[in-house]
Amino acid sequence: MKAVSTAPLAERLRPQSLDEVLGQNQLLGPDSPLRRAFETEEWSSMIFWGPPGTGKTTLALLIAKKADLEFQSFSAVLSGIKDVRNAMEEARRLRESSGRGTLLFVDEIHRFNKAQQDAFLPFVERGDVVLVGATTENPSFEVIAPLLSRLTVHILKPLDEENLISLFRRALEDTSFGLGARKHTSTDDQLLAIARFSSGDARRGLVALEHIARQSDVAEPLKDSALEQVFQGRALLYDKHGESHFDLISALHKSIRSSDPNAALYWLVRMLRSGEDPLYIARRLERMATEDIGLADSNALKVAVSARDSFRFLGAPEGELALAECAIYLAKAKKSDALYKAFKEVSQLVQKGYAYPVPMHLRNAPTKLMKKAGWAEGYQHAHDMPQGKVTMNCLPEELKDAKWLK
Repeated sequence: MKAVSTAPLAERLRPQSLDEVLGQNQLLGPDSPLRRAFETEEWSSMIFWGPPGTGKTTLALLIAKKADLEFQSFSAVLSGIKDVRNAMEEARRLRESSGRGTLLFVDEIHRFNKAQQDAFLPFVERGDVVLVGATTENPSFEVIAPLLSRLTVHILKPLDEENLISLFRRALEDTSFGLGARKHTSTDDQLLAIARFSSGDARRGLVALEHIARQSDVAEPLKDSALEQVFQGRALLYDKHGESHFDLISALHKSIRSSDPNAALYWLVRMLRSGEDPLYIARRLERMATEDIGLADSNALKVAVSARDSFRFLGAPEGELALAECAIYLAKAKKSDALYKAFKEVSQLVQKGYAYPVPMHLRNAPTKLMKKAGWAEGYQHAHDMPQGKVTMNCLPEELKDAKWLK
């Protein structure tokens, strides 16, 4: 009992059955593939992909509890290639000697390199192991294709506020494993604030709740000052090299493209307050200026370049306003992707091998010999023509009627 009481609240309240798992109805609803696997006990290798604190490890442990398989657990942070190979060989021997398979849980599987992931392949193919991986990163990018093709990917979603508040109420009431013995009371606003602080992460919320309870007097309401202390130390959930990084820059880009200045400002500030490199944001704003505005507003790129230079000169926090001004300007500007489309179309044309010779009248003719051979013959100098208009074709003959800019 002592070991249980000293374990973190999140561990003490870890679901012990499928019905205790909060949310994830898309995975655990009636007739869902994962629910059927639990009912039929027919297991295949899989990977749980989702944000922290959404139930990936819990589901793996529930599978281990349900399945009649030898269970081994790995942390990709602590295990090397030798550990993987030893475990695979042990699983193979067990299969050959007793016919019993092994359930292998690999937490943070995205941290394994290619060689380590390769080591799983033959054993997964033969059925020596049922591999269950957990990752916060997109497996399309972090898991090698041959292994990924043999795994069913189950996507877990962040828990909504309703589920989180329900979890916190249970934690405060549970006298066996929760905080019920402390007899705290709480307000709806307090639990909602903790839920929003959690950002869909049950573990994060329970850690915060446990800290707040310890800072509050037994048999008294939770202290607002304890909540404020937790929130002041908040670190926004963000990984500069992970999925949230790309999701947030995507949200900023699409908000600007959709001409929504309020959303653009929100996503910009989210990135800045999460620790993103402001110059990375500046570079992306320059890309947006050319890709989504381009010729519709020739000042857009100038504004983006000026914002980058301004930030370099002023630094943070003053220079952040220049980035905000730029994002809002781009969101309000007229939009055109004509430049982007034209450049892409011509690039594809050239890459396919349509690299025709430069027409003779456009060639440089620095010597008399070249002029005599026809170089630059027929060239019309625009400044010498009436109204600066020429009649010559400037494209190769084979492309003379091409129009990429409509």
